[in-house]
Amino acid sequence: MTTGESLIQASALASQRAAKYRARNRVNQVAIALSLSAMAFGVFWLVWILWETLRLGVGGLSVALVTQMTPAPNEIGGIANAIWGSMVMVTMATFVGTPIGVMAGIYLAEYNKTGWLASVTRFVNDILLSAPSIVIGLFVYSMIVIRFKSFSGYAGVIALALIVIPVVIRTTENMLILVPSSLREAAYALGTPKWKVISMVTLRAARAGVITGVLLAVARIAGETAPLLFTALNNQFWNTDLSKPMASLPVTIFKFAMSPYENWQQLAWAGVFLITMAVLGLNILARSLARQK
Repeated sequence: MTTGESLIQASALASQRAAKYRARNRVNQVAIALSLSAMAFGVFWLVWILWETLRLGVGGLSVALVTQMTPAPNEIGGIANAIWGSMVMVTMATFVGTPIGVMAGIYLAEYNKTGWLASVTRFVNDILLSAPSIVIGLFVYSMIVIRFKSFSGYAGVIALALIVIPVVIRTTENMLILVPSSLREAAYALGTPKWKVISMVTLRAARAGVITGVLLAVARIAGETAPLLFTALNNQFWNTDLSKPMASLPVTIFKFAMSPYENWQQLAWAGVFLITMAVLGLNILARSLARQK
């Protein structure tokens, strides 16, 4: 092969490479443009929702909002009973669901990773994670409300706890699996029993991730309406007895937002603002913990 032919082949090869590069560059630019468009589309609606929440919700903030009960139509009042009911039920559901979820996650990650019981547990947990919350509400309604012939705050706590449990199980298992095996082996080499290795080494190493999962579960149940419609129902008055119907912020927002009365609609937007800020704060806290870890 002569020098001239080699130069021609090299030039042709360079031209082919340049053509392939230009084609790939065009595809890359199209993909980037589509990705940015999708992001802009999602951010646009998110910003719009947040703006409407701020615009309509801030106007309803007042001292009466957190000190007075839900009012009659066209009368002055607040949503103190709904705020109290939500705080009580969400807190109790978290305290009920978190230990169960953490213990189940520990079992799946540390004691039985591949057994039949672990497979069944993961399968059922996946179903609960993807199941609509209204299904859980109907289940608790048929098992608790109908049998005791009364709506109650306890039924609402059970329904919310059933939503918390699968989230905490999945998060706990994933975080414990990420803990290096060398930490466990070092503890076992010192003669440490398994229960102490889990509580003092692996669980402590995965603490930030587990707490993040709990916070995300709380953020999820804080705005649930459907389960509470079938369990706790609602209550226009202040109630500290969980064996009776209890008001909650999501149900009150649903009721007031669907009404034709202006004062109820204003209270509904104020409640939306409170829930949005609470969920936003929990998500920021969860991300901060995850980032520190």
